[in-house]
Formats: sequence, structure tokens, C-alpha cells
Amino acid sequence: MSTAPVAGYRRSVLARSLALALTLPLAATAFAQDATDAEDDETAAEDAATLATIEVVGSRIKRSQIEGPSPVTVISAEQIKREGFTTVHDALETLSQNSGFGQNDFNAAGGFTPNAGVINLRGLGPGRTLLLINGRRANDYPFPYNGRSNFQNFNNIPAGAVERIEILAGGASAIYGSDAIAGVINVVLRTNYDGDAVSVRGQTSTRGGADQMNVQWTGGKSGDKWSLTYALEAFDRSPLFGWQRDFMDSAADNPAPPGVNGAAGLGGYQPPIGIQIRAQGGALAGSYLFAPGYDCSASSLFRPHTYTSTASGVTIGPGCGYDRYPAEQTVVNGAQDFSGYAYGTYDFNDTTSAWASLMVYNSDAELGGGVEQWFGGPQPNGTFYDPQFGRRILPIRVLTPETYGGSSGTFQKFEEESYDVAFGLRGSFGDRFDWDATISTAKYDAYRTRPRMTVEGATAFFMGPRLGTVGVGPYTGIAAGIAPAGTPVYALNLDRFYGPISAADYASMSTQVKYEAESENKFAQFAVTGDLFELPAGPVGFAAIVETNSQSYDLNTDARLFPSVRAIYNLTGTGGGGERDRYAAGVEFSVPVFSTLTASMAARYDKYDDITDVDDAITYNGGLEWRPFESLLVRGSYSTSFKAPDMHYIFAEASGSFGTVTDFTRCDRDGITAQACSGAGAAYNYQVFTTSQGQPGLIEETGESYTVGFVWDIVDSLTLTADYWQIKLEDEVTVQSGSSIIQDEFGCTTGFYPNGAPFPFASSSAYCAQIATRIDRDPTNDDRLLEVRSGPINLAARKVNGIDAALDYRLDTDRWGNFQANIAWSHTLKHETVAREGDNPIDYRDANSTADFRSRVRVTMGWSKGDWDATVFVNRYGSFPRWVLSNSLVTSGVLDDRAGPHTTVNLSVGKQFTPNFSARLNINNVFDDIAPSDPTFNAYPYFWQAYSPIGREVGLTMNYRF
Repeated sequence: MSTAPVAGYRRSVLARSLALALTLPLAATAFAQDATDAEDDETAAEDAATLATIEVVGSRIKRSQIEGPSPVTVISAEQIKREGFTTVHDALETLSQNSGFGQNDFNAAGGFTPNAGVINLRGLGPGRTLLLINGRRANDYPFPYNGRSNFQNFNNIPAGAVERIEILAGGASAIYGSDAIAGVINVVLRTNYDGDAVSVRGQTSTRGGADQMNVQWTGGKSGDKWSLTYALEAFDRSPLFGWQRDFMDSAADNPAPPGVNGAAGLGGYQPPIGIQIRAQGGALAGSYLFAPGYDCSASSLFRPHTYTSTASGVTIGPGCGYDRYPAEQTVVNGAQDFSGYAYGTYDFNDTTSAWASLMVYNSDAELGGGVEQWFGGPQPNGTFYDPQFGRRILPIRVLTPETYGGSSGTFQKFEEESYDVAFGLRGSFGDRFDWDATISTAKYDAYRTRPRMTVEGATAFFMGPRLGTVGVGPYTGIAAGIAPAGTPVYALNLDRFYGPISAADYASMSTQVKYEAESENKFAQFAVTGDLFELPAGPVGFAAIVETNSQSYDLNTDARLFPSVRAIYNLTGTGGGGERDRYAAGVEFSVPVFSTLTASMAARYDKYDDITDVDDAITYNGGLEWRPFESLLVRGSYSTSFKAPDMHYIFAEASGSFGTVTDFTRCDRDGITAQACSGAGAAYNYQVFTTSQGQPGLIEETGESYTVGFVWDIVDSLTLTADYWQIKLEDEVTVQSGSSIIQDEFGCTTGFYPNGAPFPFASSSAYCAQIATRIDRDPTNDDRLLEVRSGPINLAARKVNGIDAALDYRLDTDRWGNFQANIAWSHTLKHETVAREGDNPIDYRDANSTADFRSRVRVTMGWSKGDWDATVFVNRYGSFPRWVLSNSLVTSGVLDDRAGPHTTVNLSVGKQFTPNFSARLNINNVFDDIAPSDPTFNAYPYFWQAYSPIGREVGLTMNYRF
């Protein structure tokens, strides 16, 4: 990764190197050169940097100076390979500015978008980082992120076609429109390639699993008036299950079960439930029952266990434990991907040419979200009166891998196809202006299936036919404390409940749930750029664009998942679809005020045509570049930005989800403090059904950002870059989650949040009245939560600021070879969030509820001599809050309130054996580090999921050019 130095009267070696990467397409695929060739390349690069103009992300004005008023980071294709990465997404995940958490293979197996790769600059959310392909907005991924918002998939970019990646971490709506709040990532694909090159890479992990094979063919041809560049790539990776790693293959790996290592509660480790019957109501309420004559032999993975209360320590009854329960999910997806790219040009004359590009992608992926659990019926958490026990019961039975015919039987499968085709004409006029007319269309289709029990099938298998209703016929006279009137009556099939469940049994009570989704993006743009006129200090640069864009998506979820149907057991889904048209015009200027001072400014108008209250938006930016010395650039920029509400926030049909919540209101009713409620057992911590629906009344989010910094060429071979940045966001669209609504219900009742902070709204307020409409409770079941109605609202605001710094060094020697080093560091100084109007700001950066890192560092050190080169890449995550800050080891000072930083090291060694053949050995995560130790981390997988569970990987790449 390089942060480009100032382009002034004196050009550093780094500037020449970056200019080479930007102006000579073959440089990205070149291997180590001898000393004489390197000197020739530097001279050519310096000339190119002086004479040529290029367009870099953040501005449409072409310029010979690489640095501008806003900091831009550049990653070359060769750098991706040398640092050990196979895909574009893998490389971008290591950006120091990528401090935010994003769902990935590891943590999204049961989620909505587990086959997509996201980037989350500055922790502002994946949908606020805009992805461009050759400067054009990429199409949205068809499935919404986390079932809620739209975003772009970084996994479907063919790495073999990439020339470089440009990253601007800051607001850029005045140039690119909506979504560019946290930043813009522009992936520049190859053009004007000459020759053919084949690259084959195989990789495996030393702990086993996650094997990879990657084949790339890149080539190009050209004539007097035409050129053609093409790239094909095939990628194959095997899945990795949690049980394939000994540090996460069992719930017993939990370092802090109740009462251990400072954790609250009593009883120590207890296995997750495999088979259990919970008594409901009466004197035995809360105890566990076990039918006489049955045991835990249904699966070799079950073991008998007598459970105790984590709150009181008293025995509550027997059951069958299942230690491996959490480890059946995949932590790396299996994937077979194919992608292709072609780019062609034709010159009509010296001033006019045509171009066309095509990018295609096909993916067949498989992943496991874990085994299913049947917990009551017919619907989850459903209790019933069972004459065999003479009481109301809640039976729980987990399915084991043999029920699916092995772990792979749990797989969800994805089939994805996308294409992006674009055509354009470009030319020049008046000796000073260039123009470009572009039209493009893109489509992304995704199809997903997953096995799942049906309500009807599971009910028939475990419960049989309904026998009646309490209070009716033979079931009158039953005490209300045992089973209230209206309770359904079933007789649990004990042989099936306690016995082995075969694959044939599972087939009889399950189905394949199907999802289909597509998104489309049609785009047209006309742009003009050039020099308007001359000032004493130089020409005034100018760019103007007009564009139109039409977006649409259609999400067809299996109708059996809808909240009004709920025919699939313990699974809900979301559907939706809609379209949006947008028209925009923008203008940009670069004005040389003095020979040492340049001002830039841009403005853009976006007009929206959809069903929302967003009509239009005007954004603008301005920047200054001051060069008091040849070697120093002082710069600053200010930008406004906006984000139209994501389409799924608007058009989503009613959807639902199950999640475990803490019922603070019932705890308060029963005299249990809010602080103790989460450890008060299953009566107060249970799964609840939450629904949500799109809201057409949403308005746009608005933001502003600024940067102030400098670029200093200290000496010819050493450059220092430092920038302070700040981003503010207002009217942030957020989904008012079920858990926050439940906490607000408690606040409306008591006047305090569960953590003891004052609640800002009175019980008689309109807000509390609105919260009350979002919650249903069941008076026949001890007022347990029945349903929570969530949804997106313009509610929140946030402010994030920090520092980015980079140091580049290069040393060329005749005897020892050439050395290069780059250190990039990003540190978030403050990340404040406001959940709703009237709330006090929350320091999100250091809260243990944060999902983001407050600092990141990436280091690249390279050496080359003759036919050899070597690279050491270091990726460092900063410290992270302890998972449980209330853990007594933390509160007593035995443990710091933050877990230590985590560092991984990649090593790459390459050799050019012949002019046409080279090879490279990569060792990723050389020291096989997984994650920093956190003895309080009591949730699977017992370390933060931003860290990789793969461990050390070894790969060999062979390249042949012909």
C-alpha cells in the first residue's frame, strides 16, 4: 500500500514508483528487475509523472500531481500478491482505515448475506462505503446486509483483472453522490495489456482445512487502432467447520462459564442442551424433567448432565448435554467462483475513440449455519399440557450431524451470477478539453437454499396430533397454575424425542427453503474535463458531469417464512422490492491561486424519483493545497455528504426473526435488579419473535467531514504523511432493535436504563406511548414477551474523528539490493453516538458494545535483488474492550479493561527463474496466531469474530508469461 507523496518540483523515489504503477499498466505484473532496468524504469516514471495526467479517486479533474487536498491510498495488483492475498476483499480487509466490523464467513453463516464480502471504513457501516469499478458505481448485492440495508459485494471482483485500488476515506458525495459518507473505494481494472500470463496458486492451512486453488489468465492484444485486454479467473476453496479447530470445537472451550474466571453466576461449565424437558407452572416450575426408562444414547455426542441454576446454584434437573453444539457451523465458506473481464478500445482518429468493457461473475458456495434445535411447538417456545407428565412442559431437542447425514448435510447453498457491461466514447476538443460519454447496465442474480424443519413436520414427528384444549372436555378442572385455560394438549412422542433421529426422519419433517433475489443498475453519464483558462500561477482545471441512474431490486423470499405464515420452524425471512431513479449534475474546479497554493471546489445536485420523502440533495466540498517548500505539502478539505435511505429500508415487506432477549420489565416486577437480570436464568432470558417492515417516510442521512494534514518528503527516499479527519452524521437510519425496545420499555417504567443511566423520556411521553405499541405480552404465560415490532427510523447521530499517518522509505543499493517499507496507521480518537434525540452522547469507541477497533496498523517491508524478492507484511489490530466489563477480574483490576493488540505476519519470497517463468512462496500468519486472550469472552467462539480462525497458511504461486 502506498500513500502518494507530493508532486512538486522535487519528486521522491516513492513518487516515481507510484507514478510508474499508475502510468505503466505492465508495472503491476512485472517481477524483480535488475539494477540497470530499475534505473531505467525510474527515469521513465519520472517523465511520466511530469507529463501525463491521470484521474485518481476523489476528483474527476486529471492531474499530474498525485497528491491532492484529501489523502488517497493506492494498492497495486503486485502488492496484493506479495502481501499474501488471493482476493480483493482479503487485501482491503487489512486497510488501516477499515476499523469497522463487517459480517464475514466466520460470523454470518446463519445470517442474511453470508456469501458476500463487505468493507466498513471508519466504522460507519458497510453501506456508507461506496464501491466503484473503473469510476462507476458498482451494483448492489441482491440480499440486504443483515436483512436490512443495501451494500456492494467486494467478493465478486476478479483479482486477476485488477491494476490498482484507490481508497479515499472521507466524504465524497459532491463527486460521487449518495453513500460516499465514510469513503470511496475505486477498483481500477487493467487496460492496454500486452501478451499473456498464467498464474496458478495452491494454498492450505497447517492446522488443516480451508484449502484453496486459484488460476488466473491475463492477456491482451493490440493493433494500430485497437486494443483488447482480458482476464479469466477460477477460484476453489473448501469449507472449514468450527469443530476442525481445537480451540472452538466445543462449548467447553468457554474460558468464563458462570462462576469461573470472574464470571457472574454459579455452577461452572454446563453443556448446551441436547435433550431436556422444562416444567412450566406449578410447584415444579423451572425444573427439568426426564421421562423414566430413557437415556442419552440417541447420539454419541450427547452425555447425561444434572443442571443447576446459574443464579442460585440449586439443582434444577437432569438432561442430555451436547458440548459440540456450537461447532457445526462453517467458519470459512466453501466456494467455487469463476470471473471474467474484457476491455477493448478502438481509435476512430486522433481525437475520438470508443471503448467497451464486460465483467462477469459466477459463484457456487456452500456453508453451514449449524444444526437446528426444536424447542417446543408447534411454534418455537410453544408450551403445551402433556397428560404423560400431568403438567405444562417445554421440551427441547437438538439435532445432531448424523441426522443430516453428516455436517455437510446442514449446508446452505448459494448460486450467484452477475454481469456489468459498459460502452463509451471519449475524445478531446479545443486542445484543452477531454470528454467521455458512458452507458452501462449491470445485473446481479442470487439463489439460496437451506434445509430446515417445517412447523407441520416437526409437530407431527415430536408431538403427534393435538389431543384437545385445557378447560374443554376431558381437560377441564386442571389448575390454572399447572396449565391455564386455552393451553393446547399434546402427548410428546417420547421414543422419537429421546431416540436417534435418522436422515430419513429428518427428510420427513423438513424442506428446502428457497430465496431468490436480483438487483439491477442502469447508468449513463457525460463528463467533460480540462483547463478553462490560464492564471498567472497556472491553468484552472475544470470538470463537469451529468448523469442518470436507475436502480431496482427484487427479493423473493420463500413465502413460508413470512410472519403471517411462519410455516418454517424457527426461521423467518424478509421480502421486498422496488425501484429508484436518480438524476444528477456536478461541477468541479481546481484553481492555482499562487504558485504555492491551489484551491479546489466541487458541487453536485442529485434529484430522486422514488416513494420516499427524499426529493433532492445538494452537496459540496472545498480543499486547499499549500506547498511552502518543494518537499512539503500542507492540505485540508471540507465536504458535505448524504445517503439516501437504503432501498430495503423503504421497500422491505414484513419480516421476522427470533433472538434471545433479557426481559428487564419482568425482572423488575419480580424484584430482580436489572444488573442481575441477564444471569437470572431462562425465565427471564428467552427467545422472542421480532418483526420489522420498511418505512417509506424515511429521509436522507446527511454528513460532513474534513481533513487537515501534510505530506513531507523528508529526503529523497523518505516520506511522511499525517492527516487529522472528522466525520459527522445526522438523521442516521437505524433499525430500532428488539433489545433496545425492551430496554426502553424498562426505562419508561422505571426512569432508568438497565445500566443505571437516567432515561430521557417520561412515562407519559409520546415516545413511551409509541414504545408500548411495539410490544405484545402473553397474559396466559406469565406476561412473557410474545412479539416485539422493530423497524428503521431516522433516529441516530454520530461523530467520529481520528488520525491517519503513513511513513514510506526506500533504499536502493548496488551490493545488497533494493529495500522498501511502508507503515500505515489509523487511530480513532473519538466515536460518539446518540441513539435518539434527547439522549446524551455515548462514547462508542471504548464501550464493550463496540464492534470496531480503535486503531489499526499495516506494515509492508520489501527487498529485491536480481531475480529474487521478499516481502514481510504485518497486520496489527489495536486493543479491544473486554467482552464482559462487569467480570470481577476486570472490576478488581486483575485484568485491564481491554484485551491486548493482535498481530499477524505474512512472508512472501519470489524468484524469476527465466524471463517467462517465476514462482512465489507465501506463508500467511507465520506465527500461527489466532486471537489475543480474553478470559471474560464467554460467547462462542470465545474470541472476537473479526480475527481469523484459520491460522497459518502456506501457498505456492507459479507464473508463466508467453
